[in-house]
Amino acid sequence: MKVIYEDNHLLVVEKPVNVPMQEDSSKDEDLLSLAKAYIKEKYQKPGDVYLGLVHRLDRPVGGVCVFARTSKAASRLSDQIRKNTFHKEYLAVVEDNGLKDSDRFEDRLLKDPKTNTVRVDPKGKEAILDYEVLKRKDNLALVKVDLQTGRPHQIRVQFSSRNHPLWGDQRYNKKAVIGQQIALWSHLIEFDHPTTGEKMTFISETDRYPFDI
Repeated sequence: MKVIYEDNHLLVVEKPVNVPMQEDSSKDEDLLSLAKAYIKEKYQKPGDVYLGLVHRLDRPVGGVCVFARTSKAASRLSDQIRKNTFHKEYLAVVEDNGLKDSDRFEDRLLKDPKTNTVRVDPKGKEAILDYEVLKRKDNLALVKVDLQTGRPHQIRVQFSSRNHPLWGDQRYNKKAVIGQQIALWSHLIEFDHPTTGEKMTFISETDRYPFDI
C-alpha cells in the first residue's frame, strides 16, 4: 500500500490489485485493515482506529483511492459522491473492434445481487461515462475514462455491452483467460477538501499503470 497523501482528515493511498477494499468472505488481507494498521502504528493510536470507507474499487482493480479519518470528513466526501462532484478517472485496456477515438456512453445499469453481475437494463440506474483513446495496438486500445456516475462494474459493463470488453475481465470478457489481470486502474480522483474546501487532485502516476500496450 503506497501512501500518496495524508492529513488529519484524509488518507489517500494507492490500492494494490487483487486486494479487497474491506474484509470479505475470503478473509484475505484487505485495504481498510491495512490502512487502519498504518494509522495506528504511525500515530501510536490506542484502541480502534476510525477510518471511513467512502468509495470502492473492485477487488481486481488497483490505483488511487481515499479514506476519511473523521466521521465529518466521511459524511462530506460521501455527499460529494452523491452529488457527482467527486471526480474519478480510470485507465483501461479494451478490445478495439473499431472503437471511436472518443465518445460518451449513456445506459441504465441493473445489478443482480445473487450473481454480483451487472447488465444494461431500462429498469436500472443511470450510468454515464466519457472516454478518449490514448493508444492503439493489435486490436487493443488504451483509454482514459472520465466517470460521470459511479455505478458498480460500470466501466466494465458499458464497454463490454458495446463489444469492447476490458482485457483480462473474467466476468464480462468471454475471451479472458483464467489468471489474467483485468486491465483497469484508478488513475485520478479529485474532490473538495472536507474542511477547507480546497480542490484536491491525486494521481496514480501513469508509469505505475501496469497494463500498457
